[in-house]
Amino acid sequence: MVNLEWYRTFKSVYKNGNFSLAAKELFISQPAVSQQIVMLEAHVGYKLFNRKSKGVEPTEYAKLLNNLIIDALDRLENVENGFRAKAFNANRLLSVGISKHLMSSIGSALIAKFDFIDFTFHINDTLFDLVNSKKLDFAIVNKKFDTFDTIQKKAGEIKQVIVSSTDIDVSTIKKNIKAKDFKTIENWLNEQKWYSHDAGIPHIKLFWLHVFAKKRPSIIANYIIPSEYEMLEILSKNSGVAVTWNVNAKNWIQEKKLQLIWNSKEMPSTDVFLLSGKNENLSPIFQDIMAELKRVLC
Repeated sequence: MVNLEWYRTFKSVYKNGNFSLAAKELFISQPAVSQQIVMLEAHVGYKLFNRKSKGVEPTEYAKLLNNLIIDALDRLENVENGFRAKAFNANRLLSVGISKHLMSSIGSALIAKFDFIDFTFHINDTLFDLVNSKKLDFAIVNKKFDTFDTIQKKAGEIKQVIVSSTDIDVSTIKKNIKAKDFKTIENWLNEQKWYSHDAGIPHIKLFWLHVFAKKRPSIIANYIIPSEYEMLEILSKNSGVAVTWNVNAKNWIQEKKLQLIWNSKEMPSTDVFLLSGKNENLSPIFQDIMAELKRVLC
C-alpha cells in the first residue's frame, strides 16, 4: 500500500538535497527520513538518491518520479492546508469591537456562529483605531472611514424609529402621523415619558432634526439607561416612549412587548460596516461575519 508520508519525505529530500534539512523541515528525525526513503525505494524498485560528501543527489528515476507526483502532491497539500486553516479559524479566539448599543441585536448573532469571541465596546473612531493597529480582528461600525490599511465593507442599514410600551394607546397618534399633522404629533410626543440611553439625548435630537427640522426638542428624558437593550427591556415593563435603532426594537415588536409608533420616511438610514485588517487568514471569517450581519440587518 502506498504511504503518502514517503512521498512527502521524498519531495523534501529532493528539494533540499539533504536528509538533515529534510528532517528539520518535516519535524522528524534524520534516521526516520532515511528509513522512509529506503521503504519508498523498495516500493518503486529503483534507487532514488546517491550520497555525496555533502548531501544527496537525485537519480534519473528520482527526477522522473518527481515530475510524476509533484503536481498531485502539491494539490493534496493545498487541500490539507485549507482544511487546517478552516479548523484553525473555527476554533481561534476572535476579537470583535462593537457599540454596546448594538450588542444585543447584532453582536449576539455572532455568538451562535462562533465558539470563541472576545467583545470590546467602544465608539466608532476608537474601534477603527484598534483594528488599524491590529489590536482587534474585526469591528462593526456605523461610520465610513478613509483607509488603505483595513478592509471595510457595508453589511446593511439601520434606522432610528420611535417605539412605546404596549400600555399606551397609539391609534390616534398613528392617524396624525398618516395625516402628517406634525404639530399635533410633536405636542403628543412632548407629553410622553421619555427613555434615552444618553443624557444628551442624541437619538432624540437627530430624529427631531430630520423629522421636525428642529435642532432640539422641547422634551427632556425622564430615564437615562446607558444601554439600548436594557433601556428597551425596562421600557417594555413600564410606560413611555423612546427613539431606538430599528434592529434593536425588531424582536421586542415581534414579540408584542413594544409597539412601533413611527418609522418616518424623513429619518435617513445609517450604513453598518464590517472592518478588519488585511489578513488572508481572516478572509473566510470575514465572509462568515458578513453573512450573519446581512441576515440580521435584512
